[in-house]
Amino acid sequence: MTDSNAADRALDVVCVGNAIVDVLAQTDDAVIEQHGMVKGTMALIDADQAEALYAAMPQGVETSGGSAGNTAAGLASLGAQCAFIGKVRDDQLGDIFAHDIRAVGAEFATPAATDGPPTARCLILITPDGQRTMNTFLGASVNLDPGDIDGDMIARAQVTYLEGYLWDRDEAKAAFLKAAALAAANERLVALSLSDPFCVDRHRDSFRSFIQAHVDVLFANEDEITSLYEVADFDAALQFVREDCRIAALTRSEKGVVVVSGDEVHVVDAAPVAQVVDTTGAGDQFAAGFLFGLTQGRDLATCARIGAITAAEVIEHVGPRPLVSLAELVAARLAG
Repeated sequence: MTDSNAADRALDVVCVGNAIVDVLAQTDDAVIEQHGMVKGTMALIDADQAEALYAAMPQGVETSGGSAGNTAAGLASLGAQCAFIGKVRDDQLGDIFAHDIRAVGAEFATPAATDGPPTARCLILITPDGQRTMNTFLGASVNLDPGDIDGDMIARAQVTYLEGYLWDRDEAKAAFLKAAALAAANERLVALSLSDPFCVDRHRDSFRSFIQAHVDVLFANEDEITSLYEVADFDAALQFVREDCRIAALTRSEKGVVVVSGDEVHVVDAAPVAQVVDTTGAGDQFAAGFLFGLTQGRDLATCARIGAITAAEVIEHVGPRPLVSLAELVAARLAG
């Protein structure tokens, strides 16, 4: 959104994360093994590795992505007023990302970098079982710094949603801390996605400190939450997290989701899926659905149901963003 009234518009959610263009291609397990990848996870690669892997990939689909960007797209499809903060370079992929995020209905005003690394890209290999193995060259996206945090956007948004993948660099950590402080000063909520178990392994202690001090709503899957608390048992992790933040939404794939808020616990089934085609973006769209429900004043169980519906839609097709109106889909499913 670029109209002159944008600065006056109340926002439901502002998403802060890596601005990445995704390249998705369907392949088989042999390619995963050949390149020494860990199936179903995300690995960081450098520019040379990105070029070599891109050359070896089958023909793919290019689409603007990034975890928080995907969540913003889902929120917009649900009818939420949302914005995105993330760093691109002034290059072709940067222009594509900016156009795409605005085209879905999200505000985007972060200035493009005029020097340094190119716009980030994520090379995603999808195996026949629907699992996605991601290889990410973070490029310009990791150079997000506190100066890129738009205080006006934070103040206008009910929730500031932070993508854990950004936690790798000190400048981005400082940006998160600034965003969280601005949200708190304006009596707004802060939400965080842990993003990936390897991400948690790298930053366990600092994540826990940040969650305890700043996070109201935490999103994690079973592997991420057990890694965070270094326990083998999901129930043990649940007992720890209920002490650290106001709300935790813990996804368990086909087992559904557990939402805990103090003594309140909700177990919500996964939404039915005809066929799992590609799990890329499932967590991102669950967060979109849950946050949409939260900002609309829904109870936590309904928030989880909306998240389950939006996650189910995205895993039935290739790509991390919805192909139908999530607003219409959710309305129909909740009514049914």
